[in-house]
Amino acid sequence: FLDKHVPSADELVAEADEEEALEALDDGDTTTALEKLQHAVVTDPANDDARFDYVKLLLQLGREDDAKVAFAPVIAKAAVSRKLGALKTWMDAIDFVALSAYGESAGAEFDSKIAANKRDFDTRYARARWLMAGQRWTDAMDELLEILMRDKAWGEEAARKTYVAILELIEQPKVKVADGQIPPDDPVVATYRRRLSSVVLS
Repeated sequence: FLDKHVPSADELVAEADEEEALEALDDGDTTTALEKLQHAVVTDPANDDARFDYVKLLLQLGREDDAKVAFAPVIAKAAVSRKLGALKTWMDAIDFVALSAYGESAGAEFDSKIAANKRDFDTRYARARWLMAGQRWTDAMDELLEILMRDKAWGEEAARKTYVAILELIEQPKVKVADGQIPPDDPVVATYRRRLSSVVLS
């Protein structure tokens, strides 16, 4: 007989904060959402879902330093948690772009290199990370698909892993539906999941 986990008061407060934050985000109120998510993470540091939403929102708002501080306590979990691993992939892409000094005009540089060699996977992957850092998610996945169509295993499956991370980042929280009903899929995520499956399984 297993004791059911009874949520503590802190866990319940954090869950309520997270729900209110997601509602605020739906209304476009990022200030309230940030406050609620920060409170949720402080109240219940073990709530990885709230931390994921908090770090993701900080990154969306361009607050990379704050995001890294908030992410630091769970960085060791990034290797075993798909959601936390996705955040690390995004932050790594932002750092890569900053270190490489790829500016707004880098797109033309990438295009000319790829035009000269369609199998220049290093450049294609750099372009995908540049797009990811700029939150151009579908463009980044399109570039990663170009690698996967030519070499699925390139870079120890770096393209596939990064693609899956982006799907994790762009998937919206499931809307609440009546018991027994299935919440609708995000159409963009569903489309790109199918594209990945068709390429990987081909």
